[in-house]
Amino acid sequence: MSLPKGLAEEVSKNLVMVARLIDEEPESAYAYSRVALRLASRVAAVREAAGFAAYATQKYSEALAEFRAARRMTGNVELWPVMADCERGLGRPEKALDMAGAPEVNKLDKAGQVEMRLVAAGARRDMDQLDAAIVTLQSPELASNSVQPWTARLRYAYADALLAAGREDEAREWFAKAIESDKDGSTNASDRLAELDGVEFVDAFDESENEDDENDGEDEEVGLDVEASVGDEPVLKSESVEVPAAETVESADDSDHGDDGDDGGPSGDPR
Repeated sequence: MSLPKGLAEEVSKNLVMVARLIDEEPESAYAYSRVALRLASRVAAVREAAGFAAYATQKYSEALAEFRAARRMTGNVELWPVMADCERGLGRPEKALDMAGAPEVNKLDKAGQVEMRLVAAGARRDMDQLDAAIVTLQSPELASNSVQPWTARLRYAYADALLAAGREDEAREWFAKAIESDKDGSTNASDRLAELDGVEFVDAFDESENEDDENDGEDEEVGLDVEASVGDEPVLKSESVEVPAAETVESADDSDHGDDGDDGGPSGDPR
């Protein structure tokens, strides 16, 4: 269907807000996505944005329904890993593993295949199969010295799995490697490594504030004026999404919106 120019602009504004807020204010991003969805539920970009907003707020059933709708409209498989992760969120790791072995994975680009590997390893851990999770993450991408956008997350996941399996020395090594490749601070590998090394972080602001409170109490008793000193307190990227006025997509049944996300997968309690 084609969107009139005015409507297309309104939808675009809401999608821009979703992209801008999804990392820091996911609930607000979700609210904007619902507005866009009411305005243009048959536009693939809107369904995809609504899926990511629901995913960010852990509404996994709703997210899965939106991702499925977007995939039916576009026919591409790039959402396959996040759809599998929604299955994990719904307490169905076996379904996620089935998806990890599906033919669709072969159609993913390198980033998508790495993401699928991370999801599969997570599913193994959900099932308390730590050794299998470690093996799942062992790959040419993990061993490569080349730093790619996914490298830090892959190394971090491997280190975390090693630590969960009690292999602390190896975990320390891989947390260190994750730090080397984590240029934008996408993981907390440095904190995890510090914990392993017994380094304890102290919040300077809270400590000084507590001392100030204690001093205030003492001043009241002895009648002294004390000037308190407080230390300084040491923290898929937002992208604009355009919805062309003339965009045409394959119609989806109204039942796509609000699907419960159950496509015959194994039932289970939500995570």
